[in-house]
Amino acid sequence: MTRIDFYFNVANKQHLLVALVQGALNKRRHVTVLANDADNATEISAVLWQQQAESFMPNVLVNHSIAAQTPVVIHWQENVLLQDDMLINLTQAEPIFFSRFTQLVELVGDDEQDKIAARARYKFYRDRGYEIKNTNHAQTTNLAQT
Repeated sequence: MTRIDFYFNVANKQHLLVALVQGALNKRRHVTVLANDADNATEISAVLWQQQAESFMPNVLVNHSIAAQTPVVIHWQENVLLQDDMLINLTQAEPIFFSRFTQLVELVGDDEQDKIAARARYKFYRDRGYEIKNTNHAQTTNLAQT
Protein backbone atom coordinates (compact mmCIF):
# COMPACT_ATOMS: atom_id res chain seq x y z
CA MET A 1 0.00 0.00 0.00
CA THR A 2 1.22 3.51 -0.78
CA ARG A 3 2.86 5.34 2.11
CA ILE A 4 1.48 8.90 2.34
CA ASP A 5 3.36 11.75 3.99
CA PHE A 6 1.83 15.20 4.50
CA TYR A 7 4.14 18.09 5.30
CA PHE A 8 2.01 21.01 6.42
CA ASN A 9 2.76 24.63 7.38
CA VAL A 10 5.48 24.70 4.73
CA ALA A 11 6.63 28.30 4.38
CA ASN A 12 8.85 27.58 1.36
CA LYS A 13 7.75 24.62 -0.78
CA GLN A 14 10.72 24.93 -3.13
CA HIS A 15 13.17 24.63 -0.25
CA LEU A 16 11.45 21.52 1.11
CA LEU A 17 11.13 20.05 -2.39
CA VAL A 18 14.88 20.40 -2.89
CA ALA A 19 15.57 18.73 0.47
CA LEU A 20 13.17 15.85 -0.25
CA VAL A 21 14.57 15.24 -3.74
CA GLN A 22 18.15 15.37 -2.44
CA GLY A 23 17.30 12.89 0.31
CA ALA A 24 15.64 10.56 -2.18
CA LEU A 25 18.61 10.74 -4.55
CA ASN A 26 20.99 10.02 -1.66
CA LYS A 27 19.01 6.80 -1.14
CA ARG A 28 19.09 6.04 -4.89
CA ARG A 29 15.34 6.44 -5.21
CA HIS A 30 13.44 7.60 -8.28
CA VAL A 31 11.21 10.65 -7.95
CA THR A 32 8.30 11.96 -9.97
CA VAL A 33 7.36 15.56 -9.19
CA LEU A 34 3.80 16.36 -10.26
CA ALA A 35 3.41 19.95 -11.45
CA ASN A 36 0.32 21.90 -12.50
CA ASP A 37 1.30 22.31 -16.16
CA ALA A 38 4.29 22.44 -18.51
CA ASP A 39 5.28 25.98 -17.45
CA ASN A 40 5.20 25.05 -13.77
CA ALA A 41 7.22 21.89 -14.56
CA THR A 42 9.87 23.99 -16.30
CA GLU A 43 10.10 26.28 -13.25
CA ILE A 44 10.48 23.30 -10.90
CA SER A 45 13.18 21.79 -13.10
CA ALA A 46 15.10 25.08 -13.05
CA VAL A 47 14.93 25.17 -9.23
CA LEU A 48 16.41 21.68 -9.03
CA TRP A 49 19.16 22.44 -11.55
CA GLN A 50 20.18 25.65 -9.79
CA GLN A 51 21.42 23.96 -6.65
CA GLN A 52 25.07 23.88 -5.65
CA ALA A 53 27.40 21.61 -7.59
CA GLU A 54 27.81 19.22 -4.66
CA SER A 55 24.03 18.66 -4.56
CA PHE A 56 23.58 17.85 -8.25
CA MET A 57 19.97 16.86 -8.91
CA PRO A 58 19.64 15.44 -12.42
CA ASN A 59 16.12 15.94 -13.70
CA VAL A 60 14.19 16.28 -16.93
CA LEU A 61 10.65 17.00 -18.00
CA VAL A 62 8.53 13.93 -18.65
CA ASN A 63 8.53 14.48 -22.43
CA HIS A 64 12.34 14.49 -22.69
CA SER A 65 13.97 11.64 -24.64
CA ILE A 66 16.01 10.45 -21.62
CA ALA A 67 13.23 10.73 -19.03
CA ALA A 68 13.08 6.95 -18.54
CA GLN A 69 16.77 6.91 -17.57
CA THR A 70 16.68 9.99 -15.30
CA PRO A 71 16.13 9.62 -11.53
CA VAL A 72 13.97 12.76 -11.21
CA VAL A 73 11.18 13.42 -13.67
CA ILE A 74 9.01 16.52 -13.58
CA HIS A 75 5.53 15.54 -14.66
CA TRP A 76 2.24 17.22 -15.52
CA GLN A 77 0.61 14.60 -17.75
CA GLU A 78 -1.40 11.82 -16.14
CA ASN A 79 -1.01 9.40 -19.02
CA VAL A 80 2.80 9.20 -19.04
CA LEU A 81 4.27 7.60 -15.92
CA LEU A 82 7.83 6.31 -16.02
CA GLN A 83 8.43 4.98 -12.52
CA ASP A 84 6.47 4.08 -9.40
CA ASP A 85 8.79 4.78 -6.47
CA MET A 86 8.17 8.28 -5.03
CA LEU A 87 5.62 10.89 -6.10
CA ILE A 88 5.74 14.48 -4.82
CA ASN A 89 2.44 16.19 -5.55
CA LEU A 90 2.65 19.96 -6.03
CA THR A 91 -0.88 20.31 -7.40
CA GLN A 92 -4.14 21.12 -5.63
CA ALA A 93 -5.81 17.80 -6.52
CA GLU A 94 -5.15 14.21 -5.58
CA PRO A 95 -3.42 12.41 -8.45
CA ILE A 96 -5.72 9.65 -9.72
CA PHE A 97 -2.69 7.38 -10.21
CA PHE A 98 -1.11 7.89 -6.75
CA SER A 99 -1.73 4.30 -5.59
CA ARG A 100 0.79 2.86 -8.04
CA PHE A 101 3.62 4.65 -6.16
CA THR A 102 5.45 3.31 -3.12
CA GLN A 103 5.32 6.75 -1.49
CA LEU A 104 3.26 9.90 -2.01
CA VAL A 105 4.42 13.20 -0.52
CA GLU A 106 2.05 16.15 -0.18
CA LEU A 107 3.38 19.64 0.56
CA VAL A 108 0.92 22.06 2.18
CA GLY A 109 1.75 25.74 2.40
CA ASP A 110 0.71 28.12 5.11
CA ASP A 111 -1.93 30.00 3.08
CA GLU A 112 -5.60 29.20 3.62
CA GLN A 113 -6.43 28.16 0.01
CA ASP A 114 -3.64 25.61 0.04
CA LYS A 115 -4.83 24.26 3.39
CA ILE A 116 -8.43 23.89 2.16
CA ALA A 117 -7.32 21.91 -0.91
CA ALA A 118 -4.98 19.79 1.25
CA ARG A 119 -7.78 18.94 3.68
CA ALA A 120 -9.83 17.60 0.76
CA ARG A 121 -6.89 15.48 -0.44
CA TYR A 122 -6.23 14.24 3.10
CA LYS A 123 -9.88 13.21 3.49
CA PHE A 124 -9.78 11.50 0.08
CA TYR A 125 -6.80 9.34 1.09
CA ARG A 126 -8.04 8.66 4.62
CA ASP A 127 -11.51 7.62 3.38
CA ARG A 128 -9.82 5.01 1.22
CA GLY A 129 -8.02 3.47 4.19
CA TYR A 130 -4.54 4.90 3.72
CA GLU A 131 -2.45 5.62 6.79
CA ILE A 132 -1.09 9.14 6.66
CA LYS A 133 2.01 10.45 8.40
CA ASN A 134 1.78 14.14 9.31
CA THR A 135 4.74 16.43 9.78
CA ASN A 136 4.35 20.02 10.95
CA HIS A 137 7.17 21.53 8.92
CA ALA A 138 7.04 24.85 10.78
CA GLN A 139 7.60 23.03 14.06
CA THR A 140 10.47 20.88 12.77
CA THR A 141 12.09 23.94 11.17
CA ASN A 142 11.86 25.85 14.45
CA LEU A 143 13.37 22.91 16.37
CA ALA A 144 16.25 22.70 13.90
CA GLN A 145 17.03 26.38 14.39
CA THR A 146 17.27 26.13 18.19
